[in-house]
Amino acid sequence: GEAMTIFDAAMRYQAEGRPLLVVAGKEYGSGSSRDWAAKGAALLGVRAVLAESFERIHRNNLICVGVLPLQFRVGMNRKTLGLQGDESYSIEGIAGKDGVQPGEELTIRARRPDGKEVLFPVTARLDTRLEAEYHRHGGIMPYVLRRLYADVEEPM
Repeated sequence: GEAMTIFDAAMRYQAEGRPLLVVAGKEYGSGSSRDWAAKGAALLGVRAVLAESFERIHRNNLICVGVLPLQFRVGMNRKTLGLQGDESYSIEGIAGKDGVQPGEELTIRARRPDGKEVLFPVTARLDTRLEAEYHRHGGIMPYVLRRLYADVEEPM
């Protein structure tokens, strides 16, 4: 309920160890500077973006920086579900797994401040096995570094 800049709020959430979820509308990422927009979200602590649809390149850029793109089912959005923006969210079905699979159906649990919960299905917009691998590693850079490290012999 306290008014502050996005940066200050993100830094507060990071200090609390609280990952962030962006709830968005249609064609999320359109008109952005694409790779920098994805990097900025990741640096602010955004771990997932839930949108009605994604701009194609921006969706891929999110994956490359370790942000999970999630999509509402057709006909669902924040308004139809009554989401106000003051909920806390959890993505069910990903903890303890060996990564989210392409097109996997997950469930989001949105807890309102009054204690009521809204559960709804979403689709993980990891469209290929390689995108799923990038996400599992936390983005393309950690993926590449781990691959390079695995190819180097251990020093004696």
